[in-house]
Amino acid sequence: MALPKHSGWSIERIVPLLGGSVVGASLLLGREHSPRWRGLTAFASANLVLYGVVGWCPMSLFLQKLGVPRAVACPVPSADRDNPAA
Repeated sequence: MALPKHSGWSIERIVPLLGGSVVGASLLLGREHSPRWRGLTAFASANLVLYGVVGWCPMSLFLQKLGVPRAVACPVPSADRDNPAA
């Protein structure tokens, strides 16, 4: 089974990418400069959890206002493949 190919940059791809980048950068800044940078790590991770639970976060709303498209939902195969009339 091959993995599906992505069709460009959607909100569902950008939000985790930005969140992970902010977490990584703030952890490095916290180690090299000041532990207070780890507060940014907590903020980014809280937003990622919010996005995972309810499907939106402040960054997703901002990206939507910028006109970034949402991903098209993947079709779910029918549970009853043998009887298409059901």
